[in-house]
Amino acid sequence: MGNVTTKFLKEKFIKFFKDKNHTQIDSASLVPDNDGSVLFTTAGMHPLVPYLLGKEHPQGKRLCDVQKCVRTNDIDSVGDASHLTFFEMLGSWSLGDYFKHEIVGYSYEFLTGKDYLNLPVDRLAVTVFAGDENSPKDEETYARWKELGIKEENIYYLDKEHNWWQLGEVGPCGPDSEMFWITDKAPCSKTCSPACDCGRFMEIWNDVFMGFVRKSEGGPIEPLKVKNIDTGMGVERTVCVLNGYKSVYEVDSLKPAIEILERLSAHEYGLNDEIDKAMRVIADHVRTSTMILGDEIATTPSNVGRGYVLRRLIRRSINFARRLNIDASKLLELVDFYIGYFKDTYTCLEKNEEFIKVEFEKEVKKFSNTIAQGLKEFEKVTGDMTNVKINGAVAFRLYDTFGFPLELTVELAGEKGLDVDIEEYNECYKAHQEKSRTSSAGMFKGGLAGTDYGYAKYHTATHLLLSALRKFFGDGVLQRGSNITLERMRFDFSFDRKMTPEEIQMVENEVNKNILAAIPVVCEEMSLDDARKSGAMGIFDNKYGDKVTVYTIGNVSKEICGGPHAQNTKDLGYFKIQKEESSSAGVRRIKAILTD
Repeated sequence: MGNVTTKFLKEKFIKFFKDKNHTQIDSASLVPDNDGSVLFTTAGMHPLVPYLLGKEHPQGKRLCDVQKCVRTNDIDSVGDASHLTFFEMLGSWSLGDYFKHEIVGYSYEFLTGKDYLNLPVDRLAVTVFAGDENSPKDEETYARWKELGIKEENIYYLDKEHNWWQLGEVGPCGPDSEMFWITDKAPCSKTCSPACDCGRFMEIWNDVFMGFVRKSEGGPIEPLKVKNIDTGMGVERTVCVLNGYKSVYEVDSLKPAIEILERLSAHEYGLNDEIDKAMRVIADHVRTSTMILGDEIATTPSNVGRGYVLRRLIRRSINFARRLNIDASKLLELVDFYIGYFKDTYTCLEKNEEFIKVEFEKEVKKFSNTIAQGLKEFEKVTGDMTNVKINGAVAFRLYDTFGFPLELTVELAGEKGLDVDIEEYNECYKAHQEKSRTSSAGMFKGGLAGTDYGYAKYHTATHLLLSALRKFFGDGVLQRGSNITLERMRFDFSFDRKMTPEEIQMVENEVNKNILAAIPVVCEEMSLDDARKSGAMGIFDNKYGDKVTVYTIGNVSKEICGGPHAQNTKDLGYFKIQKEESSSAGVRRIKAILTD
């Protein structure tokens, strides 16, 4: 179509469904008031869960809205062409009224109708549910799409991983049908489909046939008494498709922020991948921070829950701004833009404008001061060095004493034309690890503040991860191996199937909950028999001697372990699962990182 704005799309969508006798409802707060399983509203159906379960909605059975959402589970993917942490979601619902036949027809009409989006039919692909033990193969929806005009070769049956929607482990759920724009990218293979990550297919809408419910964690999926429809269309991604943009950062709600960053950094967007990524991360994170700070339910930066997410977003913005030589205080220009752009839609932004700016600026100053201390020490130890390597022991001391990440030392050294002796750095850390391992158990009761980095943090994180896995999947989950480096952890455990994205998020949340709980890590030496009697876990008993070290983390974990550990879970940072995959028959593998 070309030159489509986010405002145009939102107005078209709402008018379309109003014409179909739907009532528009207001966007809910970013902070869910009826769902403790998530920190933020991640989908338009969050505020509607009671009504999807059968409660009568005061505004009727047909609803539509524009919902503001925040999702941070893909935060490390932000910076590519499509991922965002804050986004707007267009939604429509039928609460016990119409079902599959009608909504598929409505979806086709809105996407292809001349009075609406007018998309060419041959550039659309759709997916339908292939069926499982809970719900049969969705031949009805397949036939309906075909009847409407979607080419048979563009209709794909996909499994539960791709075409089953549920908010979490408990609540309404059901099969769905997703709509995709077929891009100009060539197929990646003969089996290329919307299940691929090759970029040929870009999702623009989702119709969920919410006819089931899971009433308890691990419980059976049961039919709902009343069948509902829940649809979701991402505003930014759809506008990107309609205009033929290469990324969502070209839409009208983000492009001006990129232009501000071009001016502040003196870099031109679109010429360098690393610069583009930095600008995208800043534009996204400042927008999300502005929306969280200005929400109806106030959140401020902290080390707990939503405040921790907010702090992380602002601090990541500052780090990427530094890479572009932008004074972090100048990021307030982006805050001003976002308040001005969204204030008519979300009036709480104008009402809370002063609060937003004050809290954002306070966090910028606080983090900038922390970084400044480390930078001062870096300058002190490097002095006038040129064309030589920074001693690995020096790099380790920056890490050990000042908490300076190795990556930052390497980056700053590069700016001075210096290298870092990473091999020596690793040797220093290994020597420190060995010293920690052979010292008495009492060492963790004091005296090593500032040294609980790297291996120590990751060793502690493996205990929290195993505890979370056993909590959700039972005592049959046992550790089957681990591998830890300074940058990441790999953890193998007994489990006979692939974890769902919701389960991965659930485990990740549980680990972070225990990190944020600031639980002391207690270290004791005892005999192997006493350790067993105390209930300590130790799968590989044959490797232990007569005396073992037992680490207890509150009532969360008690394990025999020989590695160094943190003094308190609060020292770990943020735990992020990057990948869950098969290791061998009956054994799964999780790869995870800890970030500040």
